[in-house]
Amino acid sequence: MSKERPPEPLDFFIWTVEDVGLWLEEINLGGYRQMFRENGVNGEYLEGMSMFTTEQILRFIRRCHMKWGDFITLCKELRRIKVACLKGEQKVRRPWWAPSCLSIVFVRVAKRNRQSRVVSMKLEP
Repeated sequence: MSKERPPEPLDFFIWTVEDVGLWLEEINLGGYRQMFRENGVNGEYLEGMSMFTTEQILRFIRRCHMKWGDFITLCKELRRIKVACLKGEQKVRRPWWAPSCLSIVFVRVAKRNRQSRVVSMKLEP
């Protein structure tokens, strides 16, 4: 991921800790960037937060020294990204390692996989 621009929402599931920090800046929660980095919060961790128990949520909030309002903002932004992926609003890009001759095949498979993965998440109304 480029250090100058925020990470693409499509890549949400594979964001690095640095990508998460850039995204926090974008959603005006940059003050938590260092705490998230220290706690190793990456895209995979954020994806799993939808399955957290109340006790796990409280531990996360305490560990990252988050305010309740900021945690709610974080959850709303995560949900926005997941819904955008589910609706197919994010552009699918060929990864750097895939040969260009397989671009069309990769894009089709990626769209199907992305939608099935997001559907499997727990998205509360």
